[in-house]
Amino acid sequence: MNGGDELELKQYWAIVRRRLWLIGLLVVVLASVTGFYSYKLVVPQYQASTKLIVNPSHKPAEAAGNVELGSINTSIQLVKTYKEIIRTSRIMGVVASEYPDLKTSAGELISKINVASVSDTMIITLAAVDTSYPRAANMVNAVAEVFQREIPELMKVDNVSILNEADPSAAAYPVSPNPTMNMAVSIMLALMLGVALAFLLDYLDDTIKTSSDVEQALGLSTLTSIPRMKNSDRSQARTKQQSAAQPLRGEGNVSVDT
Repeated sequence: MNGGDELELKQYWAIVRRRLWLIGLLVVVLASVTGFYSYKLVVPQYQASTKLIVNPSHKPAEAAGNVELGSINTSIQLVKTYKEIIRTSRIMGVVASEYPDLKTSAGELISKINVASVSDTMIITLAAVDTSYPRAANMVNAVAEVFQREIPELMKVDNVSILNEADPSAAAYPVSPNPTMNMAVSIMLALMLGVALAFLLDYLDDTIKTSSDVEQALGLSTLTSIPRMKNSDRSQARTKQQSAAQPLRGEGNVSVDT
């Protein structure tokens, strides 16, 4: 790093240092607002999930003894079809009518249920997000049960099994919001905004403060400068003057006899 680059870095740091109070204020305000919003205003969301497996054969006993590669590939291809079938009113309508305790509709179920699968696998994952974990767990369990029961009628093949169900009574933690992450992001944004605002204010400020400003504005070099006197320096100077004046007053009161 040469001298010019070092000088520029010092100038940049000087600009930031003059506005540290502004940057700190932005960090405190944004972090406080984000924390209040995350902890007090946002309703926590919980996620529950269950897994289905598409078997390579509708006869599990035979499939366990001798599974053909073609059957497995067929099941993997069926996963894509099943994912689309699950998120239709044909399945969700049955769930809504057979499980009135869920207090939901087919449209709401379609929007709440997320269907996913890992590439080249026969596993389908059903996930639901809701403000109540037991309700989310009951949703995915109900959809899994109805889909397993209805797929033989739709596809004329009984090859779907439930791997595991969601436990409505299990301890759950909200998946959103994440106050720690939200506050960390807000602090980073506040720092970047504060630094950018500090440079903007310095750019808009055309007042002369330092000797370098004089040189840039007038093209003249400064011969001397008068330092700014602090209040403490003034008090010390006044105390020294008073101390120096006291002996003089004492000498003026002395009389000389002749």
